[in-house]
Parts: sequence; structure tokens; C-alpha cells
Amino acid sequence: MSSWPPAWLTPIPENAESRGPEIAEFIENFVTLTKDSVAGKVGQSIHLDDWQKELLRQSFVLNPDGSFKHRTIYWGMGRKNGKSSIAAGVGLWSLFMHDKGGETYSCAATKDQARITFNDARKLIDGNSDLSSMTKVYRDAIELPANGSVWRVLASESFGAEGLNASCVIFDEIHALPDRKMWDVMQLSMASRNQPLMIATTTAGQKTDASGQDSTAFGLYNYLKRVATKETPDPTFFGAWWEAQPEADHRSEESWKAANPGYGILNSKEDFEAMVRRTPEAEFRTKRCNQWVSSMNAWLPTGKWEQLGAEINLHPDTPVIVGFDGSFNGDCTALTYCTIPTDDTLPHIGLIRVWEKKPEDTDDWRVSTQEVEDEIIQFCQTYNVKEIACDPFRWQRTMEAMQDLGLPVVEYNSSSPSRMVPACSKLYTAVTEGNLTHDNNPTLARHLSNAVIKTDRIGPRIVKEHRGSPRKIDAAVAAVIAFDRATVGRVEAEELLPQFFI
Repeated sequence: MSSWPPAWLTPIPENAESRGPEIAEFIENFVTLTKDSVAGKVGQSIHLDDWQKELLRQSFVLNPDGSFKHRTIYWGMGRKNGKSSIAAGVGLWSLFMHDKGGETYSCAATKDQARITFNDARKLIDGNSDLSSMTKVYRDAIELPANGSVWRVLASESFGAEGLNASCVIFDEIHALPDRKMWDVMQLSMASRNQPLMIATTTAGQKTDASGQDSTAFGLYNYLKRVATKETPDPTFFGAWWEAQPEADHRSEESWKAANPGYGILNSKEDFEAMVRRTPEAEFRTKRCNQWVSSMNAWLPTGKWEQLGAEINLHPDTPVIVGFDGSFNGDCTALTYCTIPTDDTLPHIGLIRVWEKKPEDTDDWRVSTQEVEDEIIQFCQTYNVKEIACDPFRWQRTMEAMQDLGLPVVEYNSSSPSRMVPACSKLYTAVTEGNLTHDNNPTLARHLSNAVIKTDRIGPRIVKEHRGSPRKIDAAVAAVIAFDRATVGRVEAEELLPQFFI
């Protein structure tokens, strides 16, 4: 299976039982091509490739009691990889084989988009006498009277969810949803079902929605990565995402293969060659390389940070600087460290801990000041901390408490452009020239990728993508602080140290 695994894949238990093979068999028996394509002519039976069968197997694994392990399933790949056909097959399987009295929904931003999967299913039923004899087909609904099940079309443009009791929801191209309302309501509509399935398929799209927040698709993409890297354990979520590497040439065939598991089978090389010549790069990267392309300027060059990861065990005697970027609520607090370089060693950056509000947290969530203080004290007791460089905003009492314990606290105003401009420039240069290493922490990498560059008369420095953005950069700021202080001359550092105590 040359197309397996995808770039991002959430873990499943070894040797897990699955209904995926059953669904694959159903699709191959009842689903036919609804339009001529590279895969064949209209009416021909679909033959699933190995990667498709493996995707279904891992998506629909079971708990020991026979229930579905995954309540949410998220597939992302480039255009023209058969997503709609598989989704139509899963929808038909849900209608005929899932819960009795089931309610299956095709959902999308518009009715026309929602009907794509649904209309494929209607064509399949119309072309199969056995299926058509058991169903009643309407413009936006298919009923199965024998078991009281129904499949309907819904769109966010005319959305009302009162009275829904969904058993299976299929979202098509969720990157186009204007906000999270429909997604959240449909999830809530499944609360009384024993085996609910929320299935979303998409290609990459806009990072932000109409409200200026993370789009539903991009939020799920970031969540998929956190589950895949085990940063956020969630056994109820499954995700598989194909994409070209961030630094890859969008014109290369290797990039096309990486983002398109059906390359050469469901889509053709000739089509890619033609489209890359007449499609704007950003659009091609999004739809064919399945990459999220920001409309703003990312800070670090694509792929550079990832190249510098190194497995280095921090020795207790190694001199380090702690970078501290703190907040109180609605944001997050981050502690990083950076080793002080020598003639023989590069500076090494690592994440100590992040306190970050999670989607499930309530509005009264607050960073625990005591936890932050305890973490700092514990780190200082374990390692050779030369400085704790801290922005004093809202954390004056903590800085004073650290001072009272004799810890080497220095004030570092990260909101000062005159300080952050050279500090950001220094870290940027080190990354682009390969003059540092880091601990491969996925949270730190995520915060760095969220940072964009702001340039004014003072110079360039990192900021959030926009005011109110939920994409945090606090660990990135803390890393800038730690690296800046770790790479100054030590004479300068010793001279600055007493300033906080005056």
C-alpha cells in the first residue's frame, strides 16, 4: 500500500476488530461509478484500492462490547480521490445496515454541496432493482420503510436542527462551513444514540471562518495532529490526512502522490500537469497538495523548524535559561528552556509545560498560578537554571515569590517591540541557518506555526494571526525569550540580573 500511511494518522489498538471490511464489501457489491472518470465508466462496480480498505478498517474499529470506538471520523486528501463515492457507500450502508430507526444526514455548507453525496446514492438506488424496491426516494430524502430509517439532506445556509436524532452524519467539504454552528448542533443531535457516527471529508481550505475564528475544518485538522502525536489522547476520534510536506515543491510529482492516495488510479498525472500550469500556486497547494495556505505571512520558513529536531537528554548540570510567557485567562501560559551554547554545543530549546484552555473548558477557566509557580520551582530544583526570564504583566506577585526563594528571575517585557524585534530576528536567523536544535515537542511546533510576522517602522516581530485568534503563540514567545537570554554574552546577563531586584 504505497499510499499508506497518510501524513497524519491517529492510533488504533493493535488487532482491533472492525466493521470496515463489512462496509468495504457492501460498497463493492452495491456502489457503482456515477460518472466517467479515470477509474472507469458509469455503471461499473467500484473496486476499492488497498488504501481505501485500510482507511475503512481503521475508521470503523470496535470496542470489546461491539460498539464503534470512533464517534468522529475525519478524512482529508486532495480533490478527485473518490471521497464522495466512499461517503455515498458509507451512507447507504448506514441506511440499510446501521441502527433500526436510524437517521442519516448529508450535511454541507450549501444544499448543492450536500446533495453531491446524496445524489450519488440516489443514482445507485435507481440503478439497482433490489435497493429501489426497498426504498422510497424523494428529492432530499430516502426512506427505508422496513426498518424505519431515513437519509436526508441538510445545509448550513438553511439550517434548523430541531427534533433531529441523528445516527450517522456525513459532512462533505467542511472547509466551506461558515462557522461551527451546524457541526456542533449535529454532534449534539446524536446524544441519545448508542453507536453514533460523525464522518467528515474535506480538502484543505481557509484557516479562518466568517467569524474570524479557526474554521471547523482547520480546527479538526489541528486536533487530528494533536491526537496523532498523542499530545491529546482521544480514543473516540479517528483521523487520516494526506498532504505534501510543507517545504515541498508543489510542482513535483512526489508532492502530488503524498496528498492524493488515489494518484494514478482515481486521478491522472496528465490532469495534475495541466492544472499546475494554469492554477495559482496557493489554490493548487490547497486543493491538490492538501496544504493549508494562510493569507498572512508565516514567521518561520516552511519546514525549517521540523528539520532541527534532536533527541537530547537535558543533563541536570547543563546551564539553561527558562523563558516564561504568562497570561491569566482566555489565553495560555508557557514555560520553555534553552541551553546556553558553548564552543562545542548548539543552543537546544525545549518545552517545559503549557497551560492552555481546551475547547471543553468552561468560560471561567483560569491558569493556575500555584501550578505555574510549583512547575518553576520543580524545574529549578532539577536543573541548572541560570535565569528565569519573565514578562511581569499580571505575574508580578509570582516574580516576587520566586525572588523571595532566591531564584534568578529577570524581567523581560515581551510586549516591547524594541526588545522583541531583535530577539525574533535572532531566533529566525538561527532556525534558517540551522544553528539550534529542539526537542520535537508538538505543542511548541504548533505555537510556532501559528505565529505570523508583523512589520512596522520599528521592525518585524511575531504576533497572532489576528486579534481574538484562538491559535496560541505563547510557547513561541517563551521560546524567543529563552533563546534571546541564552545567547547573550554571560557578562551582559550577569549585569542585567540585579535590575529586577532594585
